[in-house]
Amino acid sequence: EHTVFALPFAYLGMILAGKAWPSWEVFFWVTLAMVAARTTGMTLNRLIDLRIDEKNPRTQNRPLLTGEFPLWGAWVSVAVSLVAFFLSAWMLNPLCFKLSWPAALLLSGYHFVKRFSFLCHFTLGAVLAAAPMGGWLAVTGSFSWIPVFLSAAVLFWVAGFDIIYSLQDVDFDRAYGLHSIPVRFGEPLALKISDSCHVATAFFLFLFGLFDGLGVVYWVGLAIVTGLLVFEHALVADGDRSKINAAFFTINGWVGILLLVFTFLEILR
Repeated sequence: EHTVFALPFAYLGMILAGKAWPSWEVFFWVTLAMVAARTTGMTLNRLIDLRIDEKNPRTQNRPLLTGEFPLWGAWVSVAVSLVAFFLSAWMLNPLCFKLSWPAALLLSGYHFVKRFSFLCHFTLGAVLAAAPMGGWLAVTGSFSWIPVFLSAAVLFWVAGFDIIYSLQDVDFDRAYGLHSIPVRFGEPLALKISDSCHVATAFFLFLFGLFDGLGVVYWVGLAIVTGLLVFEHALVADGDRSKINAAFFTINGWVGILLLVFTFLEILR
């Protein structure tokens, strides 16, 4: 289900690269690559953090800890997902396949950053920021500076909502020596940093629309997405941690979807 955060932005890069819906073959391989990448990343996250999760009251009921899902099954999932990811990149074009190896390294390594740096939120953002550039490269097979704005928007968007999400674990992280922006700077300043991240998100989405020559439908979509981000921060502004899941999953799940829908409508116009 975490694919919903990255997949719309991969599709955005894909449709904006050619200002049209690509072939169904490209669509299929991009979709498989993204689902495989997120499955790899999330499953590795559960495996690498297993000993941490068993101590954290919030995560003690996860399936790998309860025995609902076996460890061997998780490792098989990682292996199958990685094969699917590399195969998808191979089927797209040579540049995508070459870049799939550093992408796999990012997917495998970002989980460790919270053990030594509060910049873990931005590392996760960098992983998902590869999605729009990946979608663009899947269609064109070459780099462009235009999707860089979209990737920057994703980086700060993910970092901003991951800071909010990490508020749930601030006491546990502090007790067990794990790093995050709330642990390093305290909750009030962490929320301000998250605010700034999402201001940066709106700014880079604005630059993207401006330099890519998008029209009024895109701007309407951007206004709605910006409103959702404002609402997200209003939900958690009072420090009520019970609202974090609504802010994290529900609102952010809609951000990418709505931006994709309005941008696609803009292209069809």
